[in-house]
Amino acid sequence: MKPLYDLIIIGAGPAGLACGIAAKHAGMKYLIFDKGGIVNSIQQFQREMYFFSTPELLEIGGLPFVVPTTRPTARDCVNYYRAAAQYHDLEFRFHEKIVSAQRAEDLFDVRTDRAIEYRSRAVVVATGYYDTPSPLGVPGEDLPHVSHFYRDPLPFFRQHVVIVGGKNSAVEAALDLWRHGAVVTVVHRGQAMSPSVKYWIMPDFQNRVNDGAIALHLDSTVKEFCTGDTVIHRQGTGDMKIRTDFAFILIGYRPDVKFLASFGIGIEPETLAPVHDPETMETNVRNLFVAGGLVGGKFNNRVFIENGRGHGQKIVAALTNRLR
Repeated sequence: MKPLYDLIIIGAGPAGLACGIAAKHAGMKYLIFDKGGIVNSIQQFQREMYFFSTPELLEIGGLPFVVPTTRPTARDCVNYYRAAAQYHDLEFRFHEKIVSAQRAEDLFDVRTDRAIEYRSRAVVVATGYYDTPSPLGVPGEDLPHVSHFYRDPLPFFRQHVVIVGGKNSAVEAALDLWRHGAVVTVVHRGQAMSPSVKYWIMPDFQNRVNDGAIALHLDSTVKEFCTGDTVIHRQGTGDMKIRTDFAFILIGYRPDVKFLASFGIGIEPETLAPVHDPETMETNVRNLFVAGGLVGGKFNNRVFIENGRGHGQKIVAALTNRLR
């Protein structure tokens, strides 16, 4: 017989953990799934990247987040959320991917990639957006030396690296790679880097551009990635080739819309946000909820950890009376 739960949570990021903590404190039988490890997306970030938010805004479950700096690094965050999971003794299934969740009368039949089936009275999708990068849509984007994820500068010493993008991810990667000995070129379609770049990082980046340490091509678009070169078009000057050993496309991410739609969740066509009630986080499917960054759709700067960590309390409050 399939095990029966009150709540199955898909995603062990900060929002999923907060849902699990709220469910446990409400006395629900719950289980948290993730296709990777705990806070899997944060594990893919540049290790020493500093978060914009200060530690107290990232706290969950009443556990203080204490670091010796004003802002925590990605490594600090992984360690903190692991500690929160241990402190609250949460129940997990790591490295087990949910592939379907179908309604069967008043329950959900949930199936994983291990061909294991579970039943639950309610489901929360808290999968974030970091696994689905926004495509650039140019030839060569799928070549082996081209990636949408940047994590570690060490393999790129004395390599010519092209970074596409104009926001935080691109700026931080450029500085990190340059400081570890890479030859860095940044390509951005705008006339200036984004004003949303962290205010304490932008002067450092601009100084490196001014002194010629990092090459910057503004008002430029990538036409093609080739083996050994990147072809860009610069407004007013035409096409040019940039020597490229490796390239990183860091232009943003979006939720996995196909995954959400496979559950029957409606998708707003303009924003790619899941249809939901912001008071309860319930979607158009009864007892199917969303939480965390995916709620913002392609506008992932609207919902992040500090304002997504409260979604679990809303969800559990909405469910408590129903389950009773």
